[in-house]
Amino acid sequence: MDNEFVKVPEKDKTLSPGKLFYNWFAANIDIMGFVYGAIIVSYHLSFWQSVTAALIGALTFAIPGWVAMIGQREGVTTFKMSRATFGTHGNKIPNFMAWLNMVGWLAVNVITGTLLFSAMLKTIHVPQTGFTKFICLVVFAGLVFLSGIFKEDTLAKIQTWLSWIFGGLTLVMLIMFLMNANWGEAFAMKPGSWVTGWLPAVAFIAAGSSISWSMAAADWGAYVHPNTKPSATFWNTTLGAATPLFILMAGGVLLSTISPSLASASDPYQVMYGAIPGWFGFLYFLVAAGGIIPQCLVSFRSARINLSTIGIEVSQKTSLILHAVIIILISIYVLFISGDFLSNFELFLNFLGICLASWVAIFLVDSVIYRKNGYDVKLMEPNSSVHYNWPGIISWIIATIFGFLFTSNAAYRGPFAHGIFENNSSLAVFVSGIAAIIVMFIKSSDKQED
Repeated sequence: MDNEFVKVPEKDKTLSPGKLFYNWFAANIDIMGFVYGAIIVSYHLSFWQSVTAALIGALTFAIPGWVAMIGQREGVTTFKMSRATFGTHGNKIPNFMAWLNMVGWLAVNVITGTLLFSAMLKTIHVPQTGFTKFICLVVFAGLVFLSGIFKEDTLAKIQTWLSWIFGGLTLVMLIMFLMNANWGEAFAMKPGSWVTGWLPAVAFIAAGSSISWSMAAADWGAYVHPNTKPSATFWNTTLGAATPLFILMAGGVLLSTISPSLASASDPYQVMYGAIPGWFGFLYFLVAAGGIIPQCLVSFRSARINLSTIGIEVSQKTSLILHAVIIILISIYVLFISGDFLSNFELFLNFLGICLASWVAIFLVDSVIYRKNGYDVKLMEPNSSVHYNWPGIISWIIATIFGFLFTSNAAYRGPFAHGIFENNSSLAVFVSGIAAIIVMFIKSSDKQED
């Protein structure tokens, strides 16, 4: 979509609720959901506490569902609507952070997919050399970048097929895990604290999934057929993502009884590989690598949309080449030069998550308070006279600072990161979002009194 236009042309609004469902289903069928389930158990919860944490965490995809519904109503992609909330210039900072987040996680997924693809070849005795790893990178990344030439309707069809193919294969793997699970041990797990265990587990899931995906939600919702009921857009986005994620996390809870080291493993895919029959090895790595591709397609598309919304006006071909070069260079650096870079890179992306949690909270509150009758198109135009919407900007700054005050991870510890916040940066994401909501309502009350 050309940057000079605000709304998606009517002829391009071709997505049905079903295609929307499969898009989000495919993007969340990644078997890392098993690892998420094992991590939930590491919070020292009982089986039923773990399952409910997985359920509530998955249902936080109602946030992207809400954003998608607004996108469909307005026919505008995510960060073009965000211009009304922050102003055309004020919007550039969260927009740029969203672009960094999308490109960053896309690079992480391409690196992971390359390693899994290489491991898949190893199961059929293909020699593992630097050259074969490079070929795996070219093939895997090529499949992702090829998606850049397709329109939304074609991508939705691809996601539908990927949902069926990798969804079916993942189901087979899930059945294997369930057959080998120690059910007695699972039901014997002792209950933990709802405040210091269950709540942080839910926060971890939301921070690592739904909140990160919120920035891409309206990028798909804006392309939904205008005759679609808003509730259909909401539920197909929410349940399309939540259903596979919940099932996989529940399976991961049981898988932790087979492989207790899964939650803390540096290479969780190898741990899971050890829990399946040897004859399934090739298909296992195919599912693991293939399941990452749909996530890459969504991230890659939104990254290109975000770049144009920032104001960097380049052709689709140039945008495609630019993103491909950035991601390939990051991947080559991690795979062939510095293996230690990736963990630090993921920490950086976690910091961006706090900034984006406050952004999505402000975006939604702004929509409720100020956009009940719809968005003013003039506020979303690149040449809008409102360059800075200070209530939104100030709320975002305050909320983000609050998030960092409660953040605790290997690289940084905030002054208030004690108790349940210690070594749990995911809860800081919740703090950031809640602070944003409170500040926005205070600012709106002040405005009404004036």
